[in-house]
Amino acid sequence: MAKLGRTDIEIHPLVLGTNTFGWNTEEAEAHAVLDAFTAAGGNLVDTADSYSAWAPGNSGGESETVIGTWLAKNRDKNLLVATKVSQHPQFKGLAGPNVRAAAEASLKRLGVEAIDVYYAHFDDPDTPLEETVTAFNDLVAAGKVRHIAVSNYSPERLREWLDITERIGAARPVALQPKYSLVSRSTFEPGLRDIAVAEGLSGLPYHALASGFLTGKYRTEADLEQSVRGGSAAKHLNPSGLAIIEKLDRIAQARGVAIASVALAWTRTRAGITAPIAGARTVDQLGPLLASAELELTRDESDELTSLSDVIGA
Repeated sequence: MAKLGRTDIEIHPLVLGTNTFGWNTEEAEAHAVLDAFTAAGGNLVDTADSYSAWAPGNSGGESETVIGTWLAKNRDKNLLVATKVSQHPQFKGLAGPNVRAAAEASLKRLGVEAIDVYYAHFDDPDTPLEETVTAFNDLVAAGKVRHIAVSNYSPERLREWLDITERIGAARPVALQPKYSLVSRSTFEPGLRDIAVAEGLSGLPYHALASGFLTGKYRTEADLEQSVRGGSAAKHLNPSGLAIIEKLDRIAQARGVAIASVALAWTRTRAGITAPIAGARTVDQLGPLLASAELELTRDESDELTSLSDVIGA
């Protein structure tokens, strides 16, 4: 377990991503995934009010709704929920009134009195940042949000957010959510990493398995046909990417774990990273993700992977 930022909250080394809930994971299966995750000690799930507005017939909020129906039956599990604002079709951007209205909608779908971690999903350059910071602080002051966080922010804008909190005495972010993996490091390192370390923010990265590429399932062009995510993984199907898969495979075989477990465990060896986010569409897919939380790589294993990823990810 690790601390969430500078709070006293301890979180499991794996955060469960839930963007498939209410999309290609039906409610019953999603509830089974949540049952298995919490039974293994997991205690933080990640969603957003926009999940899954992109799916035909959906309008956004489906993932939150599915989590809410599970919470209604499992109040004793003490599951923490992180959700986000700025991308829901009805609540675009981070203007103050929009942030407040979106939070109320998320609270209703989740069926909770307070959101544990509330993210600014994407930066909104059209809204003064102080207006956004004030809106988030107001939600904390009202008891509707416990902690705030940012996702997909540049180092400069995150620094500005922190400076504003100091100047006006607002609640500080406790975490940030960057895109980060063995094949995608530049959005976090070095800028966001250095701020996270200096300011005590928990890095909770998404895309830690690179659209499934770092599970080892895509090694040839033909493999890309296996899944709808194959197209997203295709850009990593090159000599450098395959060298990382080969090294992950050797470590995984030596340790008796899945390739995905090693890839996720590597993220926790990196400065500024507290726990990766990874999603499971079915209970069967959850096992390797949970195993990563128990896996501690040696310094040599971590360094070998890092040196390979330096070629394409730094």
